[in-house]
Amino acid sequence: MSEDFQSKPVNQTPLMQRILIYTAVLLIVFLIGFVPMWLKARGGAAELATAERELSLARLQNTLASAVIDARRGDYEPARQAASNFFTSLRVEADKATGSLLTDSQKQNIQPLFAGRDEVITLLARSDPASADRLSDLYAAYRKVMGG
Repeated sequence: MSEDFQSKPVNQTPLMQRILIYTAVLLIVFLIGFVPMWLKARGGAAELATAERELSLARLQNTLASAVIDARRGDYEPARQAASNFFTSLRVEADKATGSLLTDSQKQNIQPLFAGRDEVITLLARSDPASADRLSDLYAAYRKVMGG
């Protein structure tokens, strides 16, 4: 009877091992497709952040330019509102500890611009033609500080 119980070699791997191998292969194939797309998305997100920063800075400069143009045309109330919005937005950015649109050197260099804030807004509220020249000077100083 002992001769009837011969052991036969098993050529097939157990089912669990096959499942693990297939899972590993599937994971590798998934990563081969996923990693390049993730890197591309990450690069796109960085480009988007840069574009949003530049857009915000352009909007800030545009607000001040709008105030200058309105003051030159004699539209003092829209100019006052635009100048006030400019100073408010610039103050918010200057006061941010992290995530500001401004670099540290720009934050230091824009502080003198705030000195004439009340005077410019008062001149605009009084519809004084001298406010246009003050706003033009402010615009030139702002562009110099921002590097362009």
